[in-house]
Amino acid sequence: MSDTSPATGAKDSNRIASIRIDDASIARGNANIEHEREVAIFDILDGNSFALDGIDKGPYRLEIALADDRLVLSVFPEGGTDTTAVHTLAMTPLKRLLKDYFMVLDSYYQAIRSGQPSRIEAIDVGRRGLHDEGSRMLQERLAGKITLDFDTARRLFTLITALHWKG
Repeated sequence: MSDTSPATGAKDSNRIASIRIDDASIARGNANIEHEREVAIFDILDGNSFALDGIDKGPYRLEIALADDRLVLSVFPEGGTDTTAVHTLAMTPLKRLLKDYFMVLDSYYQAIRSGQPSRIEAIDVGRRGLHDEGSRMLQERLAGKITLDFDTARRLFTLITALHWKG
């Protein structure tokens, strides 16, 4: 039996098996925001490639918190209680990108309400571009600590935006 996943070619242990968001540090939003968070988590768990550099204790349980304007990623073995790694990222480098992303998102939802397909498509191209930029930035900032493929970085960036979205 192979130790790789046929879909990704990644070792079965190089993945996130569960995600928990720290309730104490992340305020609850309206039903739409909660739904976006749940979808983002589902998408990550549906398919991801996540490896701690130099450590092979996966699959992993990822806990996400915001503390002192920092994103805190605490990583545990799937069935364990001892922390394998904690990585803290300052949110400052992502703030401009998140601000731009939310402005484009607001325009996108306004365009949907107005029913202008060409405008919706143009705005969506810009939104995807910002999303891709955030995904690459996340990969770069985690380099040397956590290795994730682009799709996983993209899904994690989606979750980060959902955590910051005010609706």
